Amino acid sequence: MTGRDGNAVARPRPELHLVAAARPNLPKLAALWRALAASPLPLRPLLLHTGQHHDPALFGGHLGDLGLPAPEIALGIGGGSHAELTGRTMIAAEAAWRARRPALVVVAGDVDGALAAALAARKLALPVAHLEAGLRAPEPDMPEEINRRAIDAIATLLWAPDEASAARLLAEGHDPARTRAVGNAMVDTLRRSLPAARARPLPEGLAPGGYGVVTLHRAANVDDAPAFARLLRGLAEAAALLPLVWPLHPRARARLAAHGLAVPPGVRLLPPLAYLDFLGLLAHARLVATDSGGVQEEATALDLPCLTLRPSTERPLTVATGSSRLVPPEALAGAVRQVLAGAWPRARPIPLWDGGAGARMVAHLGEYLGMAA
Repeated sequence: MTGRDGNAVARPRPELHLVAAARPNLPKLAALWRALAASPLPLRPLLLHTGQHHDPALFGGHLGDLGLPAPEIALGIGGGSHAELTGRTMIAAEAAWRARRPALVVVAGDVDGALAAALAARKLALPVAHLEAGLRAPEPDMPEEINRRAIDAIATLLWAPDEASAARLLAEGHDPARTRAVGNAMVDTLRRSLPAARARPLPEGLAPGGYGVVTLHRAANVDDAPAFARLLRGLAEAAALLPLVWPLHPRARARLAAHGLAVPPGVRLLPPLAYLDFLGLLAHARLVATDSGGVQEEATALDLPCLTLRPSTERPLTVATGSSRLVPPEALAGAVRQVLAGAWPRARPIPLWDGGAGARMVAHLGEYLGMAA
């Protein structure tokens, strides 16, 4: 390609738009971002933020820790019901991609913003890669389950975190050439970040191994007042055995107030933490009690006892080979006793959870686009 003066002009690199809607998307996308930076693929990645998590504590404060730049495209769509958020995000994403068309769109996870972006992209005939494809839970009405199944149904490339998830996608009829078990991108970022996270100071008064961590945010746990009350009773019994610290998600904070519920004694509230601070808190903890799928994976990678406060999980590997167990609220104190007694299973290595997910995604991307990676 030459200019008017006859001199060579660099051809613009095709853009790859990485869609970040919520905080859990960021560590996964960071693994792909780093792998692209180390690859010869002639692609220009950029971050598109839908706005679903717009609080700096849940989004902006994590970018620096993860080595990600500020989003080049910010749709600013947050709040509202599932339908409102999905619809407004689709409209904004469509407008953005009509003005600036990428070669491919990457969506991560199972939040409403990811589904909206995938739908808008495919309606514009843009290829979509789903990072974290093939996860399934036996709860078809759970919002996240609806989203992940819908994204998988329309995605062009399906990047599964393990061989079992890839096999599930193939059994559902997806094209083998476009389905790839790449490994766990969140583990890539955790392994890279762990030394820096361990060096972060703990909140005042905490000592390594002397506390447990709590995270709660799922609608089934916090939106329903009786369910939330049962969890709080379980936390009260557990906190009598081991001090607990709870970085409080804005959703859980709002529901506590709306339901008129009180945090039990022995449970210390913390504000939402930046990525490295939260990872450091986990790395030095005795256990974690959580309803987060991402935290289940992080706990498995850390060999940290994980008391998963859900009746089922879309990440069964963390139970089958990891340190996670499904624990109802009334059994929480008993599970804590088991951990303190050393009677909790150790995590075993999971194939492909080895820090190479980013490189495998880039290799598959190169195959699809006909570019050498």
